[in-house]
Amino acid sequence: MTEYTRQNISSGSVWEPVVGYSRAVRAGAFVYVAGTTASSPDGAVGGADAAAQAREIFVRIGAALEQAGASFDEVVRSRVYLTDIADFDAVGAVHGEIFGAIRPALVAVAVGALAAPDLLVEIELDAIIGAALPTS
Repeated sequence: MTEYTRQNISSGSVWEPVVGYSRAVRAGAFVYVAGTTASSPDGAVGGADAAAQAREIFVRIGAALEQAGASFDEVVRSRVYLTDIADFDAVGAVHGEIFGAIRPALVAVAVGALAAPDLLVEIELDAIIGAALPTS
């Protein structure tokens, strides 16, 4: 049986201990980043702009990946949840800014709601440390 060292990564969110989750978990070379939004005590960072929310989400995800010893280059799967599928092009363009050359597997779906009414997008992803494309 393969054993993995586990590292829980916290964002400091007040919800993590209440709900019982981590922003990310590293198990061996695998990194799983939980659904991440642009929430803040003052409302969604980026306001009613789904692309701006996505940019903030990727800042947060990038920090979690770094804490886990990973990078966007090692992402192999991405999931995007939208409250309005009409925002797909705008959010997809932000996703493409980061992953255009990396091209992880992707799913984007519309959902009925997220954790707060001002949240328009939530993103989660998986990475494998050492899976980055070789530079040429």
